[in-house]
Amino acid sequence: MLSGTVLEYINRSVLCWLATASTKGIPNVSPKEVFACYQQQSVIIANIASPTTIKNIKENPNVCLSFIDVLVQKGYQLKGKAEIITNDHPEFSKMEPQLLQLTKGKYPFPSITFITPEKIKPILAPSYLLYPEEATEERLIEQAKIAYGLTNHNNS
Repeated sequence: MLSGTVLEYINRSVLCWLATASTKGIPNVSPKEVFACYQQQSVIIANIASPTTIKNIKENPNVCLSFIDVLVQKGYQLKGKAEIITNDHPEFSKMEPQLLQLTKGKYPFPSITFITPEKIKPILAPSYLLYPEEATEERLIEQAKIAYGLTNHNNS
């Protein structure tokens, strides 16, 4: 079961990154935009343009999924097993509506990556560890907004 905090970060993250490896150990990291928690214990991802990811998971089901809130600079890393659920699989029709809601029907996906987490650990910006007194969420949000050009930071 995924904790409430992990679920919160899944829901507020815009992108996640899915790492896979082939049987030869060749790594692949792919950004994913359409993903959700499924039944509070798994993560599902729409396979929109993911041929290498799908190939690697079929060869080697071990994956690592990372997602962060880029403003707060916190998130989670999940390591576990993945399975490719094709549209003829009985579970596909149960998972599909949740992902279709996110795509608004704009991106067709013939399969879904279903991830069962085995290990979960938090991801924190180094500032939280190196400068705990100074690294408040508010300060890091403001710094991130400046870095991403999301705020007017004139010195007047």
